Amino acid sequence: MTIRLRHDVLTLDLRDPFVIARSDHARGRSITTVVVEVESDDLPGIVGYGEGYPDAFYGESPESMKRAWHELFLLTEGFEFELETVDEARAALGRLVDQWAAAMPGNGAAKCALDIAFHDVAAKALGIPLYELLGLSADIPSTDFSLGIDEPAVVAERASRATDFPALKIKVGGPADVETLRAVRAVYSGPLRVDANTGWTPEDAEALLPVLVELGVELIEQPFPAERLDQLRWLQERSPLPLVADESCIVESDLDGLVGVTAGVNVKLAKCGGVGAAARMLVRARELGFRTFLGCMEETSVGIAASAAVASLAEWVDLDGNLLIARDPFGGLELGPDKRWRLTDAPGLGLERRVG
Repeated sequence: MTIRLRHDVLTLDLRDPFVIARSDHARGRSITTVVVEVESDDLPGIVGYGEGYPDAFYGESPESMKRAWHELFLLTEGFEFELETVDEARAALGRLVDQWAAAMPGNGAAKCALDIAFHDVAAKALGIPLYELLGLSADIPSTDFSLGIDEPAVVAERASRATDFPALKIKVGGPADVETLRAVRAVYSGPLRVDANTGWTPEDAEALLPVLVELGVELIEQPFPAERLDQLRWLQERSPLPLVADESCIVESDLDGLVGVTAGVNVKLAKCGGVGAAARMLVRARELGFRTFLGCMEETSVGIAASAAVASLAEWVDLDGNLLIARDPFGGLELGPDKRWRLTDAPGLGLERRVG
């Protein structure tokens, strides 16, 4: 059996500048993501799409992804896509996910791209949508919409264009957090979620907490550096709002150490390694009593469609990465008027690559 892998490193412009607290603030106008196509001699004519977002914060780059694929492909020896039943496909893909996780720590984006593509191929071969292959539901929560750090009036103007979303996620950790949140609240009446991306100090958080409560903020995501679980625990003990760990919560094995530290965790496919790993991580998080948040990077519809396939396991959903891109190179994923991604009966991810 031969499995062929092609990849494209895509640099895509954003609709609006998108800056977060741990960004290089000279950036934020474009993103780099990596899309793969996988084909197998077992299944001529079927192409599986995958995507991995190489975030330097987690030590990844397009070059590191390519190096990791060489090692991961050595573990695919003997893997067969000619699977007759859903149960066989789930079991085979589960074993592959386990092998990749055991053999290579980290490298979430590299694993994610292959994992999504392999699942897409298997679902297409069986003629079923990806969520069905995973044994999950098409009934998923609505997504929020994210706004990056900028001048308060600029953020408020962008919020005014997104008032049809059921919640807004506001990036904070800059010098004008209070002014920004008050400006957004003046034009938007729904729930606000704030994400500091490790940009606050305990003193910042203590001063801001009463304002966040006053403004009707729903949750606080990753206020402190990833390794400062002590600070996260300290704030959660004082906060009437749930804290959600993101940079502190990368893979499933991180969950146990966060029990009693934060109320919630943010699972992202590009961090944990794909749909198989994400589904397991969300299930385990629920078992441990966490509130579950499903997030994304600034990805194309490939990463967002794959994430939507596991979204029934999440309480909160932030799957808007493809909406931030000026031109998505993939079509087929549709956002309903209620801001829920529509999971159809189309096989696999249900996407097609646009020409040109």
